[in-house]
Amino acid sequence: MDDDHLNHHQKRRRRENDEDLSPPAVDNGDVDLSLLEALERSQSSSSAAPVEVLDLRTLKKHVLAFERRLNNNIEARLKHPDNPERFADSEIDLHDEIQRLRVLAGAPELYPDLVSLNAVPSIVGLLNHDNIDIAIDAVNLLQDLTDEDVLEDNDEPAKVLVDALVENNVLELLVQILGKLSESDPDENAAVHAALATIENMVEVKPAVAEIVCERTRLLKWILGRIKVKEFDGNKQYASEILAILLQGSPANQKRLGAMNGVDVVLQAVAMYKSRDPKSSDEEEMVENLFDCLCCLLMPMENKERFVKAEGVELMLIIMKQKKSAYGSAVRALDFAMTKYPPACERFVDVLGLKTAFAAFMGKIPVSKKNKKETFQEELEERVISLIASLFGGIVRGSRRDRLLGKFVENECEKIDRLMELYVRYSDRVKAESERWDKLEFDDLEMDEEERYNRKLEAGLYTLQLIAVILGHLWSSEHPRMRARIELLLRQQKLTKKDVKHVVQEYYDNIGDLDGPEEKERAQAKIQKFIDAF
Repeated sequence: MDDDHLNHHQKRRRRENDEDLSPPAVDNGDVDLSLLEALERSQSSSSAAPVEVLDLRTLKKHVLAFERRLNNNIEARLKHPDNPERFADSEIDLHDEIQRLRVLAGAPELYPDLVSLNAVPSIVGLLNHDNIDIAIDAVNLLQDLTDEDVLEDNDEPAKVLVDALVENNVLELLVQILGKLSESDPDENAAVHAALATIENMVEVKPAVAEIVCERTRLLKWILGRIKVKEFDGNKQYASEILAILLQGSPANQKRLGAMNGVDVVLQAVAMYKSRDPKSSDEEEMVENLFDCLCCLLMPMENKERFVKAEGVELMLIIMKQKKSAYGSAVRALDFAMTKYPPACERFVDVLGLKTAFAAFMGKIPVSKKNKKETFQEELEERVISLIASLFGGIVRGSRRDRLLGKFVENECEKIDRLMELYVRYSDRVKAESERWDKLEFDDLEMDEEERYNRKLEAGLYTLQLIAVILGHLWSSEHPRMRARIELLLRQQKLTKKDVKHVVQEYYDNIGDLDGPEEKERAQAKIQKFIDAF
């Protein structure tokens, strides 16, 4: 099942390697203006170089100077391999020249020229330099050149650069350097962040990079090792964010990580928060990233199986029972695990998950600062409805089915009351949205049927359809008390079974064939039973 909520993170600005160019703060209230004027005069009369205009000529000059310094360094190292003092100066010169190249980020429109001047192989080659400081200089340069702020509105030049970087094995070398860096050293720690940022920036420009980097390198293995570490820090958070980006919308990466024991590792990482909350907003974001990764992993069927075997159902229920901040994320993961996967539904019932799920269904949701938000409450409500619909779809007979149906009879059928309350609320909302569009008679707002249907789904139609399907399951059970209660509540709301039937029919008409024509037929056959029963 697709998840519209996986995209909820905005990319953060990463400027950790930038120099602070802000002027020093002045403490005293009175400033001697004559001193300032004298300072300005001395600066203007000094031999400071004017601001350089970035054009093709300047680019060529920079590239030539860089190549010269690089060649000098290579020669010095070859001549005096065992005497670092003899090549130290050439290393300092090369470092300075790489720093100067960072100005090129100010002119991304020149990137195709940078590529045609054949500078990319030399820049990428620096990642393999024997001096780790030079390799770090190259990582920082690449982060600058690919920065999202730099590449904004420069799509074509950005693609040219990223293609050239990929061709010259930058992904392999960036991942190699991740394995060499020691995060206990501040500069190397920052370089880990910069290497990950470069990969993220490249994915932003060319989404195919997400699969290329996982095919060609051991990045997934490195990330798994990084999120296994118990202590929280900025790079663990960033590794979790990169993993979510790599998994999102990529069945190949989801399956690849699943085969690497990824489901188990991600479960271990979230298990640290089963009975405690994150200590900071950054740590909270990391936990959300980890759950995003888990939900992506739970798309392929084989990973759902791994989740059940690794006792993921039990872990999510423990998190819900502990009522910590990951409560909503655990509901979401269960929803993904149980969608179209009966074994997860059966396990859920066997480990007494019904009590916990129906407490949430009845609105008994733990309240925290995060959970107070109306959007959070609503999203959670929709998740729980989806989860219960999955249970009905996955448990079709036997004692488990009886236990599930029995939930709707206990306490004077209170859960049917709640279901009808939700049905009315979502029905009213969809109706109100439809009427609003009908009033908008401007030509440019004319919508075709598909767009109109999608708008209705956004307004809550999908959840309304799931509620109607759950009512279909209850009605089809032919349980006299349930049927009597449903009919009574419909009459009270001046509704009839035809209204519910209409919602179920619309759901039937729009079942897609994403999982193949046979699966579509099977799904429609199930829904047809409810249409016939009403």
